[in-house]
Amino acid sequence: MLYLDNSATTKILPEVLEAMMPYLSEYYGNPNSKYYSQALETKKAVDLARHQIAVLLNCSDDEILFTSGSTESNNFVLKGYVDANENLGKHIIISSVEHASILNTAKFLESKGIEVTYLPVDKNGFINANDLIKSIKRETILVSIMWSNNELGSINDIKKISEICHKHNILFHTDATQVIGKIPIDLSDYINIDFLSFSAHKFYGPKGVGGVFIRKDKNGFYPKLTPLLHGGEQEYDLRAGTLAVHQIVGMGKAAEIACRDMESNIKKLYEYENEFIFRMKKVFGNKIIINNNFDNKIPGLISLRILGYNNQLFLKNASSLIAASTGSACSNAKPSYVLKACGYKDEEIRETIRFSLSAYDNYDHFNSIE
Repeated sequence: MLYLDNSATTKILPEVLEAMMPYLSEYYGNPNSKYYSQALETKKAVDLARHQIAVLLNCSDDEILFTSGSTESNNFVLKGYVDANENLGKHIIISSVEHASILNTAKFLESKGIEVTYLPVDKNGFINANDLIKSIKRETILVSIMWSNNELGSINDIKKISEICHKHNILFHTDATQVIGKIPIDLSDYINIDFLSFSAHKFYGPKGVGGVFIRKDKNGFYPKLTPLLHGGEQEYDLRAGTLAVHQIVGMGKAAEIACRDMESNIKKLYEYENEFIFRMKKVFGNKIIINNNFDNKIPGLISLRILGYNNQLFLKNASSLIAASTGSACSNAKPSYVLKACGYKDEEIRETIRFSLSAYDNYDHFNSIE
C-alpha cells in the first residue's frame, strides 16, 4: 500500500524508536526527582531533547516548553494568554481556516465574553494583510494565524503578519504543526513570533508529545500566561505534570534528524510530487485538477480534484492500494470547512483528495497507480 497521508501523521523513524527505548525500560526515573542517578539520567535526556528542538528552530533552550501536542499548545496559548491579560483587552483575531483546536478554543473564549474576529482567506488559503490591519482594535491582544494551511499546504507570510501585530503592540501566535521539519525555520529571523505550536508526530516523532515556543522579552521574562494545567512546578511552572521522557527523547531525536535531512528531504519531496502528479494524469488525464499554489507551499502536500469522482468513494475503493484523506484528520467526518472557506463549491470539495508524501518512503512503486 502507498501511505500518502503524512500530513495526518508520520511513522516513527527507526533512529527515533531506538533513542526512545532505553527510557521505557532502563532509565525510567522522574526527571523532576533529585539526588539519584535514574532521575539525573532522565533529566539529562530531557535537557538534550529541549536543546535539539531549540537548534531546529534556532531559539533558546528555555523558550521550548513541552506539551502533549499542538492541540494542548494551542489551547494553552489562547486560553492562557487571554485569561492572564483580559485587563488589556478582550479581542483576538484568527483566520477562518485554522485547525479545530484553534477554532473551537476561540468559540469557547467567545462563550466567556471574548470577541473573536475570523479573517477570510483567498482560494489558496492565504489571509490578506489588509484584512488583518482593518480588524485590529484598541482591545485586540492576540492574533493567531497558522503558518501553513493543513489541506492546501499554502504558506502564509508569517513575517509580514507578525510584524503588523507587533507594530500595533499585539502578541502573535502561529500554529506551525504542518511546517516543522519540512521547511527551515529560524526564529531569530522571525523576531515578532511570540508563540509557536508543534507536534512530534508530524515530523517522524512519537504521538502524544509536542510543545510550544514562548519568546522571552529582553529582560528574560515570559509573557504573562495562566497555566492550562495546574499542579507541580514542571516546565517553568507553566505546565504541570510528570514529563513523558521517552516521548520527549523521541521528539528531540526527530528534530535532530529533521535538521540533518532538511535539504535533501525537500529535494526528494518535490521530485516525488512531480512523479505522483505525472502518474495520476497518466491514468485520469484532464480529469485531474490541481488545487495547490505551487509557488508557495510546503513540499510533499498535493491537493487535487478528480473530476466526476466522489472523494470518499474513491478512497474507499482504492483503500487496498492508497491511504490518503479528504482533508484534516481532526475534522474528517464533515465536508472540509477549509476548502469551503477558500471558496470551493460543494461539488469541488467532494472531488478533492489530499495526498501528502514522505521523504523516507520509497515511491518506486508509484507504477501501481494505473
